Amino acid sequence: MQKLAFILLFLSAITLNRTYRTDEIPAELKGSFTDDYGIKYTISDTLWIQHPRSKFHIIKWNTKQQYLIARNDEMNPGEGGLYTRIDYMQFNNMKPYTWGFCLTAYEAKTDAIAESTAAADRENPKKGCNGFPFSRMRPTK
Repeated sequence: MQKLAFILLFLSAITLNRTYRTDEIPAELKGSFTDDYGIKYTISDTLWIQHPRSKFHIIKWNTKQQYLIARNDEMNPGEGGLYTRIDYMQFNNMKPYTWGFCLTAYEAKTDAIAESTAAADRENPKKGCNGFPFSRMRPTK
């Protein structure tokens, strides 16, 4: 009986901490950034932090289609425990901003629903994020 309980506990831990990351994080998206609204971010291969209080636990990077899927931290001020899709794109000739992102979905009930959300419109970065512009990001010095 103890062995069965251990196996069930182990399997539930795997399910809760499952990792879907299929790609490596693009180097230009890793580090500390400030967006064009003055909000600060810290991004690693497994965590996207929007300072001061929002964390997104990254479970999948798709670099070919330029998006990531994350589980919202339970302690976030809103949408805790739900799932987010973040689409991103590179910018040319917009220094100091080198890339931008869109919270395409931020309150999906599952990771699959977040991932199946239609991609942001990268052809129109000024309105392609659900009618809003992509948030432009620059490295923090």
